[in-house]
Order: sequence, then structure tokens, then C-alpha cells
Amino acid sequence: MEYKDYYKTLGVTRDASPEEIKRAFRKNARKYHPDVNTGPEADAKFKDVNEAYEVLKDPERRAAYDQLGQAPHSDGAQYRPPPDWDSGFQFSGGGADSSGTFSDFFETLFRRGQHPMGGRASGGGSDSHAKIHIEIEDAYAGTTRVLSLRTPVVDQNGSVNLQDRNISVRIPKGVTQGQHIRLSGQGAPSFDAGPSGDLFLEVAFAPHPVYRADGKDLHLDLPIAPWEAALGGHVVMPTPGGKVDLRIPKNARTGQKLRLKGKGLPGAIAGDIYATLKIVNPKVSTEEARKLFEQMAEAMPFDPRAHLGG
Repeated sequence: MEYKDYYKTLGVTRDASPEEIKRAFRKNARKYHPDVNTGPEADAKFKDVNEAYEVLKDPERRAAYDQLGQAPHSDGAQYRPPPDWDSGFQFSGGGADSSGTFSDFFETLFRRGQHPMGGRASGGGSDSHAKIHIEIEDAYAGTTRVLSLRTPVVDQNGSVNLQDRNISVRIPKGVTQGQHIRLSGQGAPSFDAGPSGDLFLEVAFAPHPVYRADGKDLHLDLPIAPWEAALGGHVVMPTPGGKVDLRIPKNARTGQKLRLKGKGLPGAIAGDIYATLKIVNPKVSTEEARKLFEQMAEAMPFDPRAHLGG
């Protein structure tokens, strides 16, 4: 996607005050408004100005955008934000798009993954959104995490500062990646003595060395020896829920999938674990091992490339 330099769009510096940003927005909005400017680029410019102001007027979005801007980029170039760039930030929901549409850059950064219930409650504070990272194993039994959040606040001089706070979060058993956990009253405070908004936490699984999650199902590559594949038998396979006995069928092949029903993430209907077999040959490092392979080659004539013809 294309990187958007919102400060450049409004013609202000990165340390501009909220008042300077507001004045720059009004100036540019008048300049490019369709009722005033009928030039061929006016409509696109007007949308860009509205989008830039939507980000820079909001302390939360501006603070996160400023942190994102520390990464190398060039205006107009294809850009990919760093992984978990928004970790620890709370984003208030809502924000009407007065220009009709926002760019992919805005949608990717500030709307993706937000809970549909986000927005401002009547007379209360805004709902906020953040991510919480857990291990796949945590979803099997549930756990408690202390989440550190950085909440942008505006001081009496109009400057935006980050305020850290810690909250304890109970992770329920059977939670899935992408699921939202609602914390009532932990969102943005109200400015008129009303109740605070809610905080919606999007659950994300940390990268796992073995498993890949897909809803409540888990997938893994399971190495087996050539003789296990040929003869079949039973292997002991560790899972996040404990060790299980898995039957390998005779003449198993690489890429074949075996299903462990109900061994995936727990729930009213538990997920499954899918093990994709991968035949791994032992390293021939001794004369005895070499002779064994030679004996197999003589006793079992086999051409794995016969189906290629020629």
C-alpha cells in the first residue's frame, strides 16, 4: 500500500500543536472544497486533507502514527507497517469519514480488527481497541495476563504525551485468534462526567515453533522415519493439551494428513489437530548404515520417478 505523510498533506511540521493542525486543515479544506475548486485534482486533495486531519486531530491515532513514522519510508512508495506496530496502543472507535472513503493506508492501520460495537456511547467515553498476545498453550487452560497500555493524553499546553497503565486481563479457556475480549469501563474516559467507554482486546497468538492455528484447529508438520512410514505403528506425539498416541498407517506418504479429533482448542465443540506427515531420512554416517541402505536397494527395487516416464 502507499504510505501517507499526513503532516506533509496539511503542510505542518511533526511537532505542530493541535491548534496549528486545526488551522491548517481549515485552510486546506477551503482551498480544495468541491464547491470552491473545480480543478481535476481538487476532489482527491480534499479527501487527502480530511483523512490527514482525521488522524492528526486524534491524540491516540497521532501518537501511534508518529511511532510508525520512525520506520524507513518514502512518500508514495509501497509500504508495509512493521509487525505488531500498534501493540500496546488503544484506538478509539468511530470517526465519520466526511470525504466518503479513506485510503487503504488508513483502513489497514486504524480500522482493521476493530470491534463492530466500537464508537462513542451516548454521554460517555469512546470504546477503545488494542491487541493482546498470548501463547497457544494459554488457550487450552485459560490464564491471566497483565497488559501494559500506552494511552495518549493531551496536557494543558496542548501537547500529546503517552501515559502508561497496567490492567489485569483474564484470558478464557478456548479463546481463538482474532476473538475480542470486552473489558467494561476500561476504554476512553468521558469528558462530561459520563461513564468511560469499554476496551475491546483482540487476541493474537504469538508465533509457535510447532503449531499453526486456524480457528479452533491446529496444524503441524510431523516428522516420521522411513520405516515408520512403511510399516506403520504408533508414535507418541506431544500436544498443547498433553501427549497422545497417534497411529501411523502402513505405507504412509509425505503430505498425508492425520486428524486427531477433539484435540485442538477446547470449547463447546473442540477443534481438531491435523498432523501432516513428513518422511525424514536418517543421515548415513557409518559403514553399517550404508550397508543397510544398499541391502534395501537390492531387496526392494523401487523407482520413485517411474510416473515421470521416459
